[in-house]
Amino acid sequence: MVEDRRLAVLRAIVEDYVATHEPVGSRSLVERHSLGVSPATIRNDMAALEDEGLIAQPHTSAGRVPTDQGYRVFVDRLSAVKPMSAAERRAIGSFLDGAVDLDDVMQRSVRLLAQLTRQVALIQYPSLTRSSVRHLELVGLAPTRILLVLISDSGRVEQRVVETAVVVDDDLLGRMRTRIVEQVNGQRLVDVADRVADITEQFQGDERTAAAAVIATLLETVVERHEERVMLAGTANLATFGEDFTGAVRPVLEALEEQMVLLRLLGESRTTEALTVRIGHENEVEGLSATSVVTVGYSLGDEIVAQLGVVGPTRMDYPGTMGSVRAVARYVGRILTEQQ
Repeated sequence: MVEDRRLAVLRAIVEDYVATHEPVGSRSLVERHSLGVSPATIRNDMAALEDEGLIAQPHTSAGRVPTDQGYRVFVDRLSAVKPMSAAERRAIGSFLDGAVDLDDVMQRSVRLLAQLTRQVALIQYPSLTRSSVRHLELVGLAPTRILLVLISDSGRVEQRVVETAVVVDDDLLGRMRTRIVEQVNGQRLVDVADRVADITEQFQGDERTAAAAVIATLLETVVERHEERVMLAGTANLATFGEDFTGAVRPVLEALEEQMVLLRLLGESRTTEALTVRIGHENEVEGLSATSVVTVGYSLGDEIVAQLGVVGPTRMDYPGTMGSVRAVARYVGRILTEQQ
């Protein structure tokens, strides 16, 4: 019972500090929360929480504020994330359903997440190497120039111009298209190289030269690391939280400019849809020790293909932020799956 009561006091301190950004005292806890105990008991509980390193006193005669460890206990003990209202769910669905292609889905999703959470939102493009070939097309642009178009099941469209050095007529173009499509349509991109390994040998002379150029360009396309592309939105939101960052917000902005930093924030695991919350000094990235990062994977069908999330100050509405991140991830997964 004592532990449960102290957790209730910690929860109240976190909620009040997030809402007011003012150190929380025992008197305000009595006035704002129905904790069912005397002010003296609350003071004793606050002293115990401070001894455990869960709250701290920023200066003499002030109330208490949560520490990184206190936020961690608060998050770990959340019974549920804040559910979105029916109106919010309809708004998300309506906004994202209007997307016309993968780039549009990514842009809409990250903008929406930044608006919902009032934090910096980031989304990782689905890995091209985890996708399959939905369609491949070869289009003649000139006698020695071909446009290769590859469409993956994740909605990604890749276009490459192939310079063949030899003339390619419509008959040769059609035969190359037919033989390549037979081998790659519906195949995972990681398997494309093996599937097309013998195609060049099916042609002779100048035709083999042209086929080799097309196959080389196709292989360059499927091995490129598009999973290393991350889109950001809402960096201006950090300006409203300047006082939350010790020193200045500049180190946070500088860290967010680095693509590899963003990938580290999103994490390497794509095997689970579980929410991940890293608080304060749990973030090993230099410059982000005063931030919290909430991430989750989104899926294409039954497979997690990438991550999305938000970065903000540790003084964050964790239940609401976690609910928004999870909701947007589910909508992104649903839309990408429907577009297959």
